[in-house]
Amino acid sequence: MPAAAWIPNERYLERSRLRRFAEANGHRDSDALSAWSITDLDAFWRAVERDLRLVWRTAYRSVLDASAGVPWTKWWIGGRLNYVASAIQHEPSRTAILWEGEDGATRRLTYAELASEVRRFAAGLRAIGVSTGDRVGIFMPLTPECAIATLAVSAIGAIYTPIFSGYAADAIAGRLRDAEASVLITADGFYRRGQLVPMKETADAAADAAPSVTQVIVTERVARRVSMREGRDLTWDEVVRRGVGADETFADTAAEDPYMIIYTSGTTGRPKGAVHVHGGFPVKAAQDMAHCFDLQAGDVMWWFTDLGWMMGPWLIAGGLILGATIVLYDGTPDFPDASRLWAMVERHRVTHLGISPTAIRSLMRSGEEPVRKHDRSSLFVLGSTGEPWNPEPWWWYHRIVGEGRAPIINYSGGTEVSGGILGCTTWTAIQPAAFSGPVPGIAADVIDERGRSVRGAVGELAIRKPWPGMTRGFWKDPDRYLATYWSRVPDVWVHGDWARVDAAGFWYIEGRSDDTLKIAGKRVGPAEVESAAVAHPAVLEAAAVGVPHEIKGESIVVFCVLRPNATASDGLAQEVQDKVAELLGKPLRPETVRFVTQLPKTRNAKVLRRVIRGAFLGKSDLGDLSALENPAAVDEIRGLSEPAKGSVA
Repeated sequence: MPAAAWIPNERYLERSRLRRFAEANGHRDSDALSAWSITDLDAFWRAVERDLRLVWRTAYRSVLDASAGVPWTKWWIGGRLNYVASAIQHEPSRTAILWEGEDGATRRLTYAELASEVRRFAAGLRAIGVSTGDRVGIFMPLTPECAIATLAVSAIGAIYTPIFSGYAADAIAGRLRDAEASVLITADGFYRRGQLVPMKETADAAADAAPSVTQVIVTERVARRVSMREGRDLTWDEVVRRGVGADETFADTAAEDPYMIIYTSGTTGRPKGAVHVHGGFPVKAAQDMAHCFDLQAGDVMWWFTDLGWMMGPWLIAGGLILGATIVLYDGTPDFPDASRLWAMVERHRVTHLGISPTAIRSLMRSGEEPVRKHDRSSLFVLGSTGEPWNPEPWWWYHRIVGEGRAPIINYSGGTEVSGGILGCTTWTAIQPAAFSGPVPGIAADVIDERGRSVRGAVGELAIRKPWPGMTRGFWKDPDRYLATYWSRVPDVWVHGDWARVDAAGFWYIEGRSDDTLKIAGKRVGPAEVESAAVAHPAVLEAAAVGVPHEIKGESIVVFCVLRPNATASDGLAQEVQDKVAELLGKPLRPETVRFVTQLPKTRNAKVLRRVIRGAFLGKSDLGDLSALENPAAVDEIRGLSEPAKGSVA
């Protein structure tokens, strides 16, 4: 077994919140804690909610009830909890939110100021007729008002739907119609790569296509004149004025009352609306931040995200429940230049930084100098999620960004999970691109097609016991929820990722199971092929997909983005093929390597392999493309005819 890439020193061990939590409950090591967390759900989750200092209006009678079936497990039975009370209870003078806009504008809110803003806007929402159970779409850049809106909607017992700030009107309208939202909260616009994004006009078109929407609330972000429709549109300030003297108290919600419907894109059909409750997603988010990332009161966490990606609501709810300072940013990480992200780390003294592996690979193009010229001594933890790692960018993030001292907390789960299934901790050793194991409280396993545990081989990532953050189903579609996660193995959540556990006990995600390649009977995850391809010094990024093959059934095509000093050629394509064969074996040698200038990605930097495959094969229906950031990448791949072996673009 190779030496660990990072081992906690005394500073990390002494500070570790997870270690203190374990010892307070009679467990001296992480293995004992992990076993307890999944064998005694009642005791573990009671200890978690006490550790998080959740604010209960009425105490719960029991922790969980699975009498309706494991997929429909309920939590905190009899308890009444509005999670917003837990999120604003902290030292009034402590900074709650640090915001920076791409244009350089900044703003700071203390917990006292945040609480006041939330109560005022909540009163205003009540005054204009928003009530318990109403659905409210939030289509905003990640500004202080965005966070305030999520909290205020929840405070009055309404249900919000976070919507990606880059969506077009049709994608927004589809979500508003499905949720039957009566209100849409938006902004006049925001800046992206220095260009104005006219958000209000997009919101208007979406609201026009969603008959349930009767009110649109507009906050000022860029101070531009926008059209306001009489009888429907209200400014943010007007809503606040209407709430003066109105009820500012928080709704008396049960722990199982919904507070959010968050939509996830699918390969086909309409997006799925995952329903989350006050005692679910916020509790899981805060627990993961505390146990995996060691986030504590006064720390400064910045996760590069958007409200429409689950990490946006995760950052807001979890970070505030823990009393941390959360950094919100509504721009790109490399504008006006590649040092922007690192300058913000220095400027705001960020302690916990989260970013996707794909974003790191992109930032690597600019070299080390933009990173090294900024002070990163404040960084205590580096976080990552969204995609499997390749070793080289993992080491770059660890050694260059984290100076070899800050651990990378690799974290993987999903929107319907409310956070992580697998993760690392600051209490345990870390290996490159790996997970130390399941997040405490998650009974994760790797299983074969019959539901049997497997080790040392690739299988399906599964969860064998319920947890508070599990979605309470898909909005208006319980059958789809059961079919998606519970239909394969009785009472076992099958997540849709390929995973494996090595001999040393480290876990790895090998990609989505619907992305899996099966070459001459051998199953391989695309991440494994991609890691082998980027091991070639000329390759910066890669995406591997399978295409039909007369003999093998399926063959591998690798799409590569080259480093700036590399030039595409037939010879280089063959070298990349040879490198994959060298590292994975000749049977997995790619049939073809194609060079492209960019890979199709979502704004949160996930590579859309299903889109790559469909575009390359000339399919007209590529599924849901609403999250696609760069349509030109799809056009580039469409322009490539199905290649012969070894050809290049």
